[in-house]
Amino acid sequence: MKHYIKFIISSLSICFLFSCRNSSNPNYQYFPNMYESLAYEAYVTDEIFKNSDGQEAQLPVEGTVPRGWKPYNFKNSNEDYLKAKKTNFSPIPFTEEGLKEGQELYNIYCAICHGKKGNGKGTLVKREKILGVPSYDDKGRNITIGSVYHVMYYGLNSMGSYAAQTSIDERWKIAQYVMKLKSDLEGKSFSLDEQNKILSNKSKLSKVSSAQQQEANKNLEHVIDDLEHEEDSDQESIVDQVIDKAVMKIKKVIKKKHKKKH
Repeated sequence: MKHYIKFIISSLSICFLFSCRNSSNPNYQYFPNMYESLAYEAYVTDEIFKNSDGQEAQLPVEGTVPRGWKPYNFKNSNEDYLKAKKTNFSPIPFTEEGLKEGQELYNIYCAICHGKKGNGKGTLVKREKILGVPSYDDKGRNITIGSVYHVMYYGLNSMGSYAAQTSIDERWKIAQYVMKLKSDLEGKSFSLDEQNKILSNKSKLSKVSSAQQQEANKNLEHVIDDLEHEEDSDQESIVDQVIDKAVMKIKKVIKKKHKKKH
């Protein structure tokens, strides 16, 4: 009987001891410095930080880029804005899922000023915190998917850049949704198949134009080489020949376009 009593008491004691154990807060730590490292506040300076003038917020290593980053080949200028407006097309196709994600991102970043319908009547505009936000169907601006992406990348006027808050794909999805809002405001139908067909045709045209431009640049380089090795009199004749050929080419293109119209 005594043995049973001792066994019960021992068992209860062990259970009692284990019940006090907390796995999230161990009783003993071996080398606690490995668990409780010193945390530095952001932007605090300390001599241990050799980069960024001793600042805790370190700059990226020189020459490195974020994973998945791709260069944007348009500069922050009015000239390149117009180029992007005409020649920059979405690298991702239009899909239902993409438009849905674009709508969600638009409501987060854009609707506060531009409005959920894209009519320029967002909450901040209604409260007169910001004025002059245009509607997406403004004929004077005539936005394109390329111009929308360009403005999100660099910002424009009082609108700042959203390149830091969004990824490349996210910006294109927002731009696609903006084009849908534009069509809705203009009372036009928005077909995904039609948009992808237009996107495909424009991409092909852009590639052809780029190839033609490269060929023209090569021909121009050959002409310049010839000019450098010819006498002055010959240089003038070569320049005249180049001009004549260019004029003839332009006239042929104009005639073709004129025939297509009629």
